Amino acid sequence: MISLLLLDLSLPLKNPVIIFSVVLFIILFAPILFNRIKVPHIIGLIISGVIVGPYGLNVLSRDSSIVLFGTVGLLYIMFLAGLEIDLAEFRKNKNKIAVFGLLTFVLPLVSGTLAGYYILGYGFLSSLLLASMFSTHTLVSYPIASKYGVTRNRAINMTVGGTMITDILALLILAGVAGMSKGDVSPAFWFRLGFSFVVFLLVVLLLFPIICRWFFRRFDDSISQYIFVLAMVFLASFLAELAGVEAIIGAFFSGLVLNRFVPHSSALNNRIDFVGNALFIPFFLISVGMLVDVSVLVKGWGALKVAGIILLIALASKYLAAWITQKVFKLSSDEGLMIFGLSSSHAAATLAIILVGYNIIVGETALGEPIRLLNEDVLNGTIVLILVSCGVSSFVVEKASKKLALAQEEEASAETDALSDEKILVSLSYPDMISDMIDFGIMLKPKHSAVPLYGLHIVTDEDQKNDSASHGKKILNKAVAHASSSENLLVPLTRYDTNISNGITYTIKEQHITDVVIGLHQETDHKTFLGPKIENIVKRVFETIYIYKPAQPFNTLNRIVVAIPPAASNEPGFLHWLGKLVALSRMSSMPIHFYASPQTIKFTRSAIARKSGAIEAHFTVFTDWDDFLIFSRELRIDDLFVIISARKGSPSYLSQLEKLPYYLSTRFDQQSLILIYPKQLESGINMNDIEQADSALIDTLSEKLGSLGKAAKYLRRMLADK
Repeated sequence: MISLLLLDLSLPLKNPVIIFSVVLFIILFAPILFNRIKVPHIIGLIISGVIVGPYGLNVLSRDSSIVLFGTVGLLYIMFLAGLEIDLAEFRKNKNKIAVFGLLTFVLPLVSGTLAGYYILGYGFLSSLLLASMFSTHTLVSYPIASKYGVTRNRAINMTVGGTMITDILALLILAGVAGMSKGDVSPAFWFRLGFSFVVFLLVVLLLFPIICRWFFRRFDDSISQYIFVLAMVFLASFLAELAGVEAIIGAFFSGLVLNRFVPHSSALNNRIDFVGNALFIPFFLISVGMLVDVSVLVKGWGALKVAGIILLIALASKYLAAWITQKVFKLSSDEGLMIFGLSSSHAAATLAIILVGYNIIVGETALGEPIRLLNEDVLNGTIVLILVSCGVSSFVVEKASKKLALAQEEEASAETDALSDEKILVSLSYPDMISDMIDFGIMLKPKHSAVPLYGLHIVTDEDQKNDSASHGKKILNKAVAHASSSENLLVPLTRYDTNISNGITYTIKEQHITDVVIGLHQETDHKTFLGPKIENIVKRVFETIYIYKPAQPFNTLNRIVVAIPPAASNEPGFLHWLGKLVALSRMSSMPIHFYASPQTIKFTRSAIARKSGAIEAHFTVFTDWDDFLIFSRELRIDDLFVIISARKGSPSYLSQLEKLPYYLSTRFDQQSLILIYPKQLESGINMNDIEQADSALIDTLSEKLGSLGKAAKYLRRMLADK
């Protein structure tokens, strides 16, 4: 009772435990309550910030802890924007991004300067600084688009890219106006600013990838990887501030760099998205709400007049820029609406510009009162702009996201109808390869498919004697946990059989598997590269087989290099494996280089062009498979080498493929590689292979002949006589 009396419950709250509890309950209940009345949860969090903030009930003060978490949330939004962007689509639309960025900067700047100078009666520098605030926008509603899974849409890519352009230009104007008001602007000033910004870009874009690749190769602990990602984000943000630009620029560029190291289907990406949307971003939205002083609306006509003009110019100019962009580039109306929604919200950069202008003293009145570059009416009008623009942005983005998600779902369903029966099986034998194998299997899985991944461990008769069943259970438990960390379902399968090849073969038939992933351990040599088990599976299984050797983590690779034999396009499974490689390229943001005959290149180009989404594809004519070792000069250690092989008797089979085990184990032993056997139409029995058959193949032959006992004895006796 005494401790309760000593507890300080006065407002604003000062106890850190109570403060954090209040914020967590707001984050929990605000979205639930506002979703019931069809209001976007972002607006719910901002309004909650208004209510509990210093201009509302004064439950919480906007102290250093709120500012800290709010800043982290803002940087997190910009980081996620760079992380989730489709780099291939981004490069494809770079000209559109530049046009939109200039439009969404110039239109608000010109109209805002004219309005400030002629309507509000401000000086030129004040009008220019006020207009630069109109040009900026903060991606407050980006989490809504992310929730609907449409962040890779070209309209969002254009808006995110345009945000960087307009914010950089607006902040340069801020630096120039601030310097001019103090008389500090000179050619040397602009040279220092430009030079420092170039150095910042070189460090982040050239040095950061080297550091990231080094770290991810050596550390696979999930917690360490997440902390490393956060550290790189804030280091880039700090370097941006050192260069004289806003920290949000650094956060965005760090997202672009880490984009290639954090696969979108990975557990790490899931953790990054979860923590940001659960904690940091809501903190930022609440902190924005705590800035809003609704009472400015009743403080006289001056504040209302300025607020009205600011709202009109800011929203109208952003809408005009989005409309022109939509018409010029023939975007859909929903994409145009998305561009306007994302670019209409004003928060962080806007507030930074206004506060700098408000704090610049350009003189004094006769009574000794300071004359500010931007007065209190502008400050109050900006606060109103933040609240209203975030509301407009949230409603518009919510509406556009629903429509784009529906269109995307219809397109995806049409594309995945043929994939609906796909089932992927991952054979799990080596404990040290579980994570790599499961990650690869998840990347092969159709994005919109609800079909789970299958993980298989075979327990042979010999294993049962050695009591290895418990070891297999541990392998499957680890695989299930790893798949769950990326919100993917893995069905564990344990099979008891006479040998591994039998177990895998019959499981494939029983479960109607379409894609089989088999691991190739790095300790193999040219004599045991595939081994009789895998060779037997290749002979007996006619589905697509991927033999995977992960020499280094998938997210540290730079390119996908694909060697395709002539006539590969005549195979029944050509389009299937090609679609998988295109999906891998898109998901990992890696360029893909095809080496094939002219005819195969023609078919490959045509097939890729029909697929939705952009990838960076390169083509090189290669026909001399006797000179296969040419790839030892073409490949780099950071490349994923994919070889399209073929079964004997198939259209693309070459005798040179028999030498692959020797080449791959001796000249490419340090290379990450995938050996693909395309799907074949099931054919009859090739009796010429009987001499090379093992006991498992004999069992299969016996089954096909219809008399298991007699046929098996006959064949075994025949081979024994030889």
